[in-house]
Amino acid sequence: MLVCQCNMITSKEIEDIVLDLLTADPWQLVVPAKVYAELNRRAKCSGCVPNVVDIIVRVTEKYHAQQAHQPAELVTLQSGLEKLKKQRNGVRRERRSTSHRAA
Repeated sequence: MLVCQCNMITSKEIEDIVLDLLTADPWQLVVPAKVYAELNRRAKCSGCVPNVVDIIVRVTEKYHAQQAHQPAELVTLQSGLEKLKKQRNGVRRERRSTSHRAA
């Protein structure tokens, strides 16, 4: 679909640029000026900018939804610490047994 009639930019071109920008840095703020700069063009009448913003928002939300992990895969800090604590319980520390006390 043609989004910018002045520069003959399609929605597919904008989506590809947004995905490239997000791949380079997933948390950067993608704005229409960056998209036009990547296309080596500039907004002439700016009538298409609201549509470009809509495409940016849609593609960014979809990108981050695909990158999100399932809640079951996430390891919380507390469960990670409990796992480390269980792994260290049988390990001798400072090369002393637990029955040997200096004091």
